[in-house]
Amino acid sequence: MEERLYSITELARELGVSPRAIRLYEAKGLLRPQRVAGTRVYTRRDRGRLKLILRGKRLGFSLAEIGEYLALYDVDPSRVRQLEALLGGVRRRITQLERQREDLELTLEELREIEREAEAELARRREQAPAARAS
Repeated sequence: MEERLYSITELARELGVSPRAIRLYEAKGLLRPQRVAGTRVYTRRDRGRLKLILRGKRLGFSLAEIGEYLALYDVDPSRVRQLEALLGGVRRRITQLERQREDLELTLEELREIEREAEAELARRREQAPAARAS
């Protein structure tokens, strides 16, 4: 059975990414398409790698981190090292996001306090404004 091959346009359309992004991932060594008559063609394996790249990007991993993870896939058929690296990266990302969430919560709390103070001051000034005009 012949393997399904994708053009860059087909792959981009199917996965909702631009051909330019796919070429960037190729330039970074994350994808290695074959060439048929000078045209890039992508295999099911390339499609799977691209899905992993896009998922990693969506979750906030750098292209370097994604590249390290993908490289382990080729080195260790048992995938033990890959899974260990994945677990370490996921744990670091969780810690980072939890810190960001704490920072966001503090910022929101401070902004809400400013909002309350501004509303109170505005109400006070509105009450004083008619009294000043009546004098």
